[in-house]
Amino acid sequence: MGSRLANRASLRERPAVLSTFTPDSAAAFSGPAWLRQRRSAAAEAFSSSPLPTEKDEVWRYSRIDQLDLDRFRPSGTMPVQPSSDPGPSPSDRIHSLVSSLGVRAGLVVTINGVLATVASSVGDELLTLGRATEHAHMEHLLGSVVSEPRDFQLLNDAFVVDPVLVDVQPGVVIDEPIVIVHMITGAGGDAVFPRTMIRAGASSAAGVIEIVVDVDTGLLADPPSDGVRGPNRPLEHLVVPVTELQIADDATLDFVSVQSLGAETWQVAHQASTIGANATLRSFAVALGGSYARLRTDSALAGAGGTSMLRAAYIGRDEQMLDFRTLQDHLAPRTTSDLLFMGAVADRSHSVYSGLIRVRRGAVRSDAMQTNHNLVLDEGAHADSVPNLDIEENDVKCSHASTVGPVDEDQRYYLESRGVEPQRAEQLIVSGFFQSIAEQVPLAGTRSLIGNALAQRVGVGHV
Repeated sequence: MGSRLANRASLRERPAVLSTFTPDSAAAFSGPAWLRQRRSAAAEAFSSSPLPTEKDEVWRYSRIDQLDLDRFRPSGTMPVQPSSDPGPSPSDRIHSLVSSLGVRAGLVVTINGVLATVASSVGDELLTLGRATEHAHMEHLLGSVVSEPRDFQLLNDAFVVDPVLVDVQPGVVIDEPIVIVHMITGAGGDAVFPRTMIRAGASSAAGVIEIVVDVDTGLLADPPSDGVRGPNRPLEHLVVPVTELQIADDATLDFVSVQSLGAETWQVAHQASTIGANATLRSFAVALGGSYARLRTDSALAGAGGTSMLRAAYIGRDEQMLDFRTLQDHLAPRTTSDLLFMGAVADRSHSVYSGLIRVRRGAVRSDAMQTNHNLVLDEGAHADSVPNLDIEENDVKCSHASTVGPVDEDQRYYLESRGVEPQRAEQLIVSGFFQSIAEQVPLAGTRSLIGNALAQRVGVGHV
């Protein structure tokens, strides 16, 4: 605790890190020497730092002050032996979920952060898939995209059990998607730290679907009739996923992430990407569950001519809070970023979007767009939208736009005047609101899954 003395002034109004997540508890996890060393350093850094609060700019509007870390304990200390069986995953629901995605090139399943299933139909010389710690180069690759971790990224570094590696070799084109499922299950109070490293080699092309799901309350569970899933109160978990995407020169990566967690779960997620010269990232995030669910998306356009297309769709219900923070970071000339996040909030839910376009000196002829649209469906619901620009160059094109408002009354009147009941009219309008962005899911096999999940939240048959 002596390392905190230098921070005494800054800690006066900020909560200290409590006893659950300590260097000693991080040391209980096994693994290669480099990973244990990495965990120890991260745990020390986390323990020596104050927790974030809502007073911090990057946590404004959030509920982070309500998070009590001592309610949780690290999960995943009990090892699960991986299976090479490409058949059913450890849960019938997960098997059904994966099967609904159609043909796939590979499958990885983790249970509470522990690797459980690995299967691939692609040769090892084309695609490396599975436990990252089995590959020596991961010592330097892991953390190369999230190069300056802080707060919950450090917590993930300290308590990750089985980091997952997806490594597409240079020049390889993989037609079917690679599916990663992080399954959350077990007793309440568990803290789970999924970690994924995806590398697309030079001139390669691939698609990856990453799903974080509560097996009892998430996708494909029986839909609730009263806003609470299952016969009992949902269990509380803390889920801290970190996903690193490294797209080399001339490569293309399509990446879809789906979050479907229980109604009492806290999620603090981080997706970071580096995009090489003339490379392309097409990313689509869907947020459905969680009590407080945060996704920070950092996209660094590091090579000339690189492109990132960032999309997200989200629907808040009950007292849920969905929190999105984005950075479109233009480091090289002639780079392009195009962001569109669309959401709706109902009941007493709350959404936050805060985004920054940053164009560095030398990133001439960059083209950046940032758009956030929100529907507020009930008087008790609320949406914050805060777009920002930080431009250090002259020869650039940048724009941002945001909207927050209720359902269009003219559209409602049009439908009701033709005999559509008011509740059904609103459902149809919200469904139409999401239709355009649902069609932009980059992996065709996931469009039906995402459309159905959004439709279930809206209360209509399909989106």
